[in-house]
Amino acid sequence: MKFVVQRTQLMESVQDVMKAISLKTTIPILSGMKIEVTKDGLKLTGSDSDVTIESYIPAEENGVVYVEGIEPGSIVVQAKYFPEIVRKLPEQTVEITADENHNILIRSGNAEFNLNGQDAEEYPHLPKLHTENSFELPTDLLKNLIKQTVFAVSTSETRPILTGVNLSIKSDKLAFVATDSHRLASRSIPLTINTAELIDKSVVIPGKSLNELSKILDDTQDHVEISITDNQILFQAKNLLFLSRLLDGNYPETSRLIPEQSKTDVIADSKVLLNSIDRASLLAKESRNNVVKLVTKENQKIEISSNSPEIGKVVDEINIDSLNGEELKISFSAKYMMDALKAIDSEKVKIQFTGAMRPFIIKPIEDHEEILQLILPVRTY
Repeated sequence: MKFVVQRTQLMESVQDVMKAISLKTTIPILSGMKIEVTKDGLKLTGSDSDVTIESYIPAEENGVVYVEGIEPGSIVVQAKYFPEIVRKLPEQTVEITADENHNILIRSGNAEFNLNGQDAEEYPHLPKLHTENSFELPTDLLKNLIKQTVFAVSTSETRPILTGVNLSIKSDKLAFVATDSHRLASRSIPLTINTAELIDKSVVIPGKSLNELSKILDDTQDHVEISITDNQILFQAKNLLFLSRLLDGNYPETSRLIPEQSKTDVIADSKVLLNSIDRASLLAKESRNNVVKLVTKENQKIEISSNSPEIGKVVDEINIDSLNGEELKISFSAKYMMDALKAIDSEKVKIQFTGAMRPFIIKPIEDHEEILQLILPVRTY
């Protein structure tokens, strides 16, 4: 095997596939990175058996040559050392050769590295996914769907299903929902699919997988093809393939958590509210829940406060756009509220309260059907 590749392209691909490689794996060969070169280009693969990432560097694209001097072949390199070597090579081009004894020679300028490799035949073969069950989304929209929900997954393994995001397709609507049972984040979009197979599909993708996927996808309008089987989901972008296992089990029915009507409605400027809660949380950080209190006032004002007996207290009054309904005093986690406001990413938000001890909803004013955050209040005595 032999090829010469542009170092920048190689480094980008290496960084992407490294996100799937765990050096603590129980399958020794998976602590390596598989390199395959054909006349068409170079493919790098990393996997921890839960997530597999393939990154592809075409030999030539739009008249630009990325890989040349190709003698086809494959090898597995040590992921512990290979990325650092590539990062620190002196020149813009890298020549890599491997012999039949799996010895690898990496050359760039006057620098030369010899590494021991492994036989690529021993690397597990990727399952071939049937892609009839597939649909496409613009990359930037997919990244938004992830960003607006994944933060609400549970970090506790007591209910493993809640560590994932529920992707469901129901009558031409695609929804992402995440909850840790104290808060819920959901976003839905209309889908135009002609695939009968996908009607009423519901799967749970590990939050960890979606976080990694979001990091390696570019912010583009290019489409990502998403294919779903019973136990895996595949995301295919232009030169990237991301395969993740799905979580076993049924996701809880979350729609009944969402209150039908509200008793107090507040419309406020997101940034003003976020900054006020941020200030109040400064003195609430020590307490376990980071709790702040919201009290409605007259003349379209609300008071945000927090009180830690051993530290001190903070009271902050802000003007809001409108206030309708009953008076209200409610306490909640500052962190949850700040996460929700950042995820909604809208200038104005509407908060619908159904009483001091009932879950409340935060939505953007303009797009209220599509994105919703729900938070359970905290009981304070």
